[in-house]
Amino acid sequence: MKLSCAGYTFNTYFREKGLSLEKYADVCADMGLDGIELTQYYFPETSPAYLNALKRHLLRRGLALAGTAIGGAFCLATAEERQQHVEFVKEWLDISARLGSPCLRVFAGETPEGQSEEDAFQWTVEGLKECAARAGEVGVMIGVENHGGLTGTAEGLIRILKAVASDWVGALLDFGNYSQEPYAEFEQTAPYTVMTHAKPTSDFAGSRDYVDYRRVADIMRRAGYRGFLSIEYEEPGQDAMVEVPRFAAYLRGVTG
Repeated sequence: MKLSCAGYTFNTYFREKGLSLEKYADVCADMGLDGIELTQYYFPETSPAYLNALKRHLLRRGLALAGTAIGGAFCLATAEERQQHVEFVKEWLDISARLGSPCLRVFAGETPEGQSEEDAFQWTVEGLKECAARAGEVGVMIGVENHGGLTGTAEGLIRILKAVASDWVGALLDFGNYSQEPYAEFEQTAPYTVMTHAKPTSDFAGSRDYVDYRRVADIMRRAGYRGFLSIEYEEPGQDAMVEVPRFAAYLRGVTG
């Protein structure tokens, strides 16, 4: 499997220290990573000229674009809000296509207060189906991340994917986001996975512990996954500039 890095890894550097996407790419290249994930939060603009220049920069640094990512949610309380998010996803599918990204990460979201989980599920499915049509037009996969809420369990995420039933919608499997029986849920999610996030630790039924990526690699290979492990480093109190190269070296050692 190939190694990438998710933009949120350097959130503090983007938000507080003026890190640009170009400098972030340089950091990833200097670490010897194979690819990079570009997150919408950190784009200063999305004009065609800027996107083309960024794409050129990645090529010159020898980085594949592993994916793009946005925030937000599909299961919002009002029809107007839901449609606004659908249009936002479509916009970023178009941007992703211009950049040459194979996959766009999205969140399903949490059930709004005062609404039923079944309603939230139906809203998410409807929104994803509409976005899937655009995804097929522009050739960019949608990766729904297991990110709490409706997707807090493998069962919940897979239920959404099966209901959407599109070849253009799969799972972005974050190995740090399941919390009950993570390895069993990794196995359940692996066949649907189009992209991943690799965190050093996860919650194992209330106990924080390190993820065994040798075991993860075995699970993913058996499912036929040959894509990226995209490092998303969020360990509290740690400097990502120092720790990510160490984590990358560990991942290379157990997955190479």
